[in-house]
Parts: sequence; structure tokens; C-alpha cells
Amino acid sequence: MSGGEKIRGFGPGRRALLGAAATLLPMLAPALVRAQQTPPPPPRQAPGPRRPPVAEPGLPPVVFVHGNGDSSALWINDLWRFEANGYRRNQLFAIDFTYPSARRDDAKPEPFRSSTDDQMKELAAFVTQVRAATRRRRVALVASSRGGNAVRNYLKNGGGAEFVSHAVLCGVPNKGIVISDTLLPGSEFNGAFPFLKGLNAGPDDLIAGVEMMAIRSDKLDKYAQPDGRFIGAPGKPTGVGFDATELRGAKNVTLDGLDHREVAFHKLAFAAMYEHIAGKPPASMFIAQEPLPVLNGKVTGIADGLYTNIAVSGAEVEIYEVDAKIGERKSAVAVHRKTTGEDGMWGPYIGRSDMNYEFVLRMSAQPVTHTYRSPFLRSSDVVHLRPAQFAKGDESAGAVVAISRPRGYFGVGRDKFSLDGKMPSGINDGVPGASTGKLAFDAQPRTVMAVFNNETIPTRTWPAKDNHLVIAEFLN
Repeated sequence: MSGGEKIRGFGPGRRALLGAAATLLPMLAPALVRAQQTPPPPPRQAPGPRRPPVAEPGLPPVVFVHGNGDSSALWINDLWRFEANGYRRNQLFAIDFTYPSARRDDAKPEPFRSSTDDQMKELAAFVTQVRAATRRRRVALVASSRGGNAVRNYLKNGGGAEFVSHAVLCGVPNKGIVISDTLLPGSEFNGAFPFLKGLNAGPDDLIAGVEMMAIRSDKLDKYAQPDGRFIGAPGKPTGVGFDATELRGAKNVTLDGLDHREVAFHKLAFAAMYEHIAGKPPASMFIAQEPLPVLNGKVTGIADGLYTNIAVSGAEVEIYEVDAKIGERKSAVAVHRKTTGEDGMWGPYIGRSDMNYEFVLRMSAQPVTHTYRSPFLRSSDVVHLRPAQFAKGDESAGAVVAISRPRGYFGVGRDKFSLDGKMPSGINDGVPGASTGKLAFDAQPRTVMAVFNNETIPTRTWPAKDNHLVIAEFLN
């Protein structure tokens, strides 16, 4: 590999704002109208040799592309850090794929799942909208995990190279999570099948005119492992190694000690992606605080057991200020209450950057979800809400409290974390591979403290028999 660079992590210390295409369209409407009113260009001459792209002044707009089953909400810290280093909010965008979960066999349609072609088309349409809104010819793409498959497909097969200046692929399974005729047959993540074989054809993974970079873990990416433990085949060889996320011929940055998600959402990952796009290191990796952040986001739902990024209307959202030490509500009256319309948006709400919050989500045929959050340091339009789900056995508990870390996994021995002072169930040892854990409690209302490294979130139990679930969600 050429251009390899290694950055050592800081151990346990870790830590769009315009969101999805659905919420982006109203903002883009004036630009699209102007585009429709522009006289058509004169007929094009016969194509000649392709010219190198003309450099545009200033930094390119950035489009963030989430991974499998995820949403744009995961990019909140990266968005904040780009802002803190001079990017304007109207230069930062994050897509929400309609059906974020991959098909098990890319060639076979499955309800509520997407193919590689589906995602490429959605990304291409989103980039077109961003270019119209910003009046810029080219954008930078930053992708996590499966999102990088969409980016590579768009650049190589969807005509995207003409409109992209930089591409940063974070924890993307470029070689596959497996190379096998029998494990995960037909999967877009299998390097032995057509999708990745096509992307990886040729002597390197470079795209002419696009500055390419991959950010990878040293040995802690659960999807770049020689053993099949994380793909349901423990003890069987995957055919890939720790370097499965590298790009041949591109700049490859290794972040020691970080996991599959952290190589996109950790502050060291931000520093690498920012320097690649801006051509200089960030002035700061810390998030500049706003005293009165304006918060908003979308309520999305579930179909056939899979999360989608489709807006849900008729959902009821309440926000309560809670005591930072014991999690109790400061008032019985919500500081914000809204029933979502067709766009699914639950805000806006002007909060306080020194306040802990409880979000309560009620929607048809789903559990009442109480999500406890630590303070929001800046404004955001990607504070999306999804309902929690009961697992087998939860119904017999008095109360269930989950600890959630969407932007990374819990590393036993690497991180300091607990729920009510105990190890939550569902967290594996070895290579970090779980972003959630939980414990059951009796029905008596009480405070439960959730801890992850230097962040503590107090929660309160709610009765499972009345269809309530509780989540402590960490930003770091």
C-alpha cells in the first residue's frame, strides 16, 4: 500500500447540519427553481479527451454518507467539529438512505432492504441537490462502513468522479468482510462476488481526478478480522485481514486502538478527514459550545423488524429537562411537545448546552421510548429519533434500561463503562463489537446511572409492563 500513515489513539478518551434528502428538499427548492429558469446551454460539441477538473475557490461542500442500518444522526460530532474549524452550516450535508439495511444477496430483492444500485442512485440524486444548493460543481464525500460502497460505486460506475473532489472512506470493507463462495454468498460485502470484484478490478483503487483516502483501525475493526466470529462463523477463516479496509494506491491512515465505527466518528478520525479535504490540520479537534443550541430532527420507523429512514407522521415527542445527578424531571411539564407531520420533524426546540434531557417518543404499535441524553453542545438538525424494541425476555422484567453508543462500540478492558455500577449484558469481550447493552430492574421507579469513560448519564426506570423502554445514549 502506498501513502500509509499511522496515528496512535488516546486510549479511552473519545469523543447538516442539514440532514436527509427528505429534509433537504425544502431548503433546496429555491436553487432548483433558479436552475429550471436558466436558459438551456448551447448544443454540446462531440466529446473530446476528458479535461482535468477546474479548481474551485474555497473548500468544497462536504456530504456525509452513513453505514448499514444507520442514519445521518451518527455524524453529529463530525459536523460540529467541521463547523468549529470554519465550515458554514450550509456547506455540510448528510444523507439518509431510505432503506439503510443491505440485502442479504445483492441480486435478490428483499422488502425494506436496499441494493448497491439503490444506494448509488440515492447518493447521486443527493449530490446533485447539494451541488444545486451550493452552486458548486464538486463536493467532498465522507463515508462510514457500507456508505463507502455507495461512494465507490458512484465514483466508478455512476458518473460521480466528475462531481467529487475528495473521498474519505472510514472503516469501509473495501476488500470485503469475507472472501468466500460459501459464507455470505451474494452479499455486497463478500469480495468473491460481483459487486466488490467489479470495484476492485484493476491495479489500484484510485479514481482519476478524485483525492482518495481510507481511514482504518489497526486490529480492532470487527469487519476486518481473519476469523469469522462477527459474521456468524466463529473459527472459520474469512479470507481477509486487518487491512481489508485499505484502498490500493491511496493514502491510508491507521488509527490505533479505534474500532469499526470510531474510525469515522472519533476526533482523531475527524482530524484525518479534515486535513485530507482542507489541505491543513484542523485548528481544533474540540467542539465550540453554543449557549442556546437549536435542535431538530426526524422521527423514523421500523418495517418488518428493520429500521428505515422514512419519516413518521403522528408521532408524539416530548422533551423534559432532567437533573444531571439523578435524572428526575425538573418539572412535570414538558419544555417541548409536538406531534409530527408528514415530514416527521419533531422540532425546532431551543435548548441549553448545559442541560441534560429526556426525550419521550410515542408512536403507533411501538414501545414508548425514553431516551436520556447528555447536553447538546451546538445546534443540530440531525437529532433523529427511532423507537426502541423489546427483545425476547424483556416483557417479564419490571423495567429495562439500555446503554447505547451509536458512534462506537464498547471495548472490554479498553473503555470504562457501566450501568448501575454493573457490566451490562450483551457486551462481548475481545475486539469491540457491540454498541448497546442492557440490564433488567424491578418495577420500583429509581435512578440508574450510565457511565462511558468521562461521560455520565442519569436515567430513570419506567415500567416495561406499560410498554416503556429506557435508553441512555452517549454522544462520544
